[in-house]
Amino acid sequence: MKLDAAADAAVDRRVTLAAISEDLGVSLSTISKVLNGRADVSAATRERVEHELQERGYVRRGGGRSETRADLLELVFHELDEIWSMELIGGVEQVAKEQGLSVVLTVSGDRHAPDPDWVEGVIRRRPVGVVLVFSELAPEHRERLRARAIPFVIVDPAGDPTPEVPSVGSANWSGGLAATRHLIELGHRRIATITGPDDMMCSLARVDGYRSAMNSAGLPIDPAWIRFGDFHVTGGRNHARDLLALPAGERPTAIFAGSDLQALGVMDAARAAGLAIPGDLSIVGYDDVPISRWVTPPLTTVHQPLRRMGEEAARLAIRLAAEADADPTGTAGSPTGTTPRMDLATSLVVRESTAPPDPA
Repeated sequence: MKLDAAADAAVDRRVTLAAISEDLGVSLSTISKVLNGRADVSAATRERVEHELQERGYVRRGGGRSETRADLLELVFHELDEIWSMELIGGVEQVAKEQGLSVVLTVSGDRHAPDPDWVEGVIRRRPVGVVLVFSELAPEHRERLRARAIPFVIVDPAGDPTPEVPSVGSANWSGGLAATRHLIELGHRRIATITGPDDMMCSLARVDGYRSAMNSAGLPIDPAWIRFGDFHVTGGRNHARDLLALPAGERPTAIFAGSDLQALGVMDAARAAGLAIPGDLSIVGYDDVPISRWVTPPLTTVHQPLRRMGEEAARLAIRLAAEADADPTGTAGSPTGTTPRMDLATSLVVRESTAPPDPA
């Protein structure tokens, strides 16, 4: 009797695991422990099994969410900022609540990727999906998550994921362009920018937008006016102190900060230098976090839809999980197919921290 496609897939799975067991000389129970992220397997054995699973293209198939997944969405940061991070968390939590899921919050790694041992924990937890606020995920981690049918999505305000990684990002170049054009249209000619780290694509994209606006207006760019910070208050403050210490005729009359937190640092440095905002110095931020509208003066900024980015990433992870559960062949969400990627629009929000420069 001919087996249907689902039965064929189940047989293929058993044959694959049995073949790996025989070739490696380990038991099927050991392979099962590796698949489920159990800790009671030696590192050497785990590495051998993982290598074979990857080499043979093993993917966990079928079973449905009730059998293979916990009712969780996992959200992973490299650090938690009480202002910026809460916007993303709120978006993910809203979608999770709508779907009857809970959110597990994990802090791991650096701004580029989570720690190597993070993947063991997520395999044990077996969430519906994972939302990662990083610029990348190591290829071996991607393969291990795909082998367990755990979908993942990168929220991309901080990098440029490889083409096969599902991601949700925003228009950083356009944001930098709009912020700088606003200052140019007000009449500013000496415009500086303090962006984020120079190894992050969003930082570079915002600076490229700044350069494009300045070049289009025929304005010179002093290399000293471009500063790479850390997206935090202290970075904005320290770089602004240096810029504002320049002689009056060389000092910028406006600063575009690559984050609202850096803009707050610029404000602090300006006040310490005895400068009025916006009379002596105009300031534009980036992100439009809630505090930007409550500072004095309220901050002109670029709205980055952080909350919606969290929402869309959560929806995408849930959709990929549903597609994988509905596909007994394990091809849904395959890296050979079309990888979902969404870039959301940014927009300029004009408040009271920008004005025409003092004609004097």
